[in-house]
Amino acid sequence: MADFRTVHSASHHLGWDRDEPPVLELAPGATVRLELLDASRGRITRDADADRVHQLAPENANPLTGPIRIDGAEPGDRLCVEILDLQTEAWGWTALIPGFGLLADDFADPWLNISTIEGDRVHFVDGIALPCRPFLGTLGVAPAEAGRHPAIPPLPCGGNMDLREIVRGSRVQLPVQVDGALFSAGDGHLAQGHGEVCGTAVETRLAVELRFSLEKDSPIPHPLVEAPATPVDTGPRLITTGIGPELMDAARDAVRFMIDELERRYRLPPELAYALVSTAADLVVAELVNAPNWTVACSLPTAIFT
Repeated sequence: MADFRTVHSASHHLGWDRDEPPVLELAPGATVRLELLDASRGRITRDADADRVHQLAPENANPLTGPIRIDGAEPGDRLCVEILDLQTEAWGWTALIPGFGLLADDFADPWLNISTIEGDRVHFVDGIALPCRPFLGTLGVAPAEAGRHPAIPPLPCGGNMDLREIVRGSRVQLPVQVDGALFSAGDGHLAQGHGEVCGTAVETRLAVELRFSLEKDSPIPHPLVEAPATPVDTGPRLITTGIGPELMDAARDAVRFMIDELERRYRLPPELAYALVSTAADLVVAELVNAPNWTVACSLPTAIFT
């Protein structure tokens, strides 16, 4: 059995900085257990209402547990991070944050939904249950550039990628940019669609168990992920599209179209429909070759409606 060192959630920082002092030093091959705060830094509680959303200022969001210094890591190496296990809270939250998200101009008011885990499903609201597949929204190493870099935007060395394939059994390779790598992680999720369009998933606290290794003198430009097989989706899907010469406009059109259809078909309020698209629908580029117009698709599995 692995001998896990534990880094508690109190050992967290806000933003990426090559001068952040490490909270732990490990040799390649070592394992660690990180206890992560949720993206709200604990401001959203299980009994919270939408008024609490006003406290979610970007400079206080996405706290990072760490950093961990890896002995022998140097610029030009790859830091390999194996996700050995993930443990979750029994609940999570999804919010519409004023000024944030793909459709920020359409949704000006704060909104909050509290979800609970029931077996292998996330009870989103009555009549809607999402597959529960916990993953790490944020993991990365310190950038070479001096100064503190905010935690919300991802960086070439990792960070807030919100890639839902970073699950138990995944192996993530990160480009080391500073001596010791200075690895940190955070932003646990219970469920999310590709795109996370409203700006939040089903957010939660996680405890994650990791193993580190190094590949020396093997530079990569951006993170690389090897992920286990995903559950096969054999059910029907509802797919809306956005088509036009501007990719972001096409993405917004596809999401707005889906929100309208969810209102029409399922009588969902627009705020709930937007949050559901963020947590359950996949926003993907269907084609990027048929100039001058590009196609973006928003695809939602309808089996979530119980």
